[in-house]
Amino acid sequence: MKLLSLILITTTAIFFNACSSKEVYEPKNVVDSWAKAGSSDVTIENIASDSALVQERKVLVEGKVLNIKISDNYKLLGYSDGWVISSNIDGNLTMQSVENSAKVESFDLKKTIATASVKDDVLAVLFIDNEIALYSISTKSILLKEQGDTAVVVNSKIVKPYFKDDLILFSTLDGKVVIINSTLKKKLRTIIVSSENYFNNIIYFNLVDNKIIAATGHKILSFSNKEIRAKYDIRSVVDDGKTIFLNTKQGEVVALTPELKENAKVKFPFAHFLGMIVTSDKLYVLEKEGYLIEMSKDLLEYKVYDVDVDDGYIFIDDKIFYVVDEYISVE
Repeated sequence: MKLLSLILITTTAIFFNACSSKEVYEPKNVVDSWAKAGSSDVTIENIASDSALVQERKVLVEGKVLNIKISDNYKLLGYSDGWVISSNIDGNLTMQSVENSAKVESFDLKKTIATASVKDDVLAVLFIDNEIALYSISTKSILLKEQGDTAVVVNSKIVKPYFKDDLILFSTLDGKVVIINSTLKKKLRTIIVSSENYFNNIIYFNLVDNKIIAATGHKILSFSNKEIRAKYDIRSVVDDGKTIFLNTKQGEVVALTPELKENAKVKFPFAHFLGMIVTSDKLYVLEKEGYLIEMSKDLLEYKVYDVDVDDGYIFIDDKIFYVVDEYISVE
């Protein structure tokens, strides 16, 4: 009994000593408190990639709270082509029209959905078992199914299917981009971004300078005529149409060309970044300890400001960080 008590005391002491000695980002110079911040009219209760669930189960999209409510036990999947999409754990998916709240489409897809998006009459779905599928909204018929490899553990940043002309690009949960021809209902190509066992889902996808840019937490890919990859421990990625900015678990902010050539890199020791916003002339990086870093886009100059950052959901809507019930605007 005495030995057990001694082990517990020793273990507890080691735990608290480790917690107390944990290193955090401490800027050498803080300019001031950030002026364009304060209490928000909304409280973020859950998030999707492009929208957020707020109080009364309403939906925040593009700076507006929509006159749409998400049903209890349903998860917000996102906003797409004028529809708010949600689903429950059993695979019941609901599409609610933003223009006409009485217009609702429902699908019983039988299994848990990771994300989905819409264009015209096509519903594109990525399931939690990494299966991809296309459905006709008007007829509820299935147009295509492709089973992917099961992903064991994934990052919460799941990217919805991306429509481009007659292509649908799926960012899978096992680190791949699957390209589907929506007219032919046929898979054209699968591109591997990275092949790690855990947390290997795509967390960022966009077309930059006519190149596919996709990232997992482990690598970033650029693809047009050839595949280029670069290895980083990535937290988040943004772009301004010309330059790609990523931040890492090591506290780095990196600027890349669309060909993944490093333009610049700055390290903030022990920083834990929560997200980034890029504007026409600045890059803004939110840091967990309560700092907003305002950087020139060449990363040569930066200023650090105090902001309130509470534990909870953080949602980025255009030029605003929403932190639970607070906002931080960069405009």
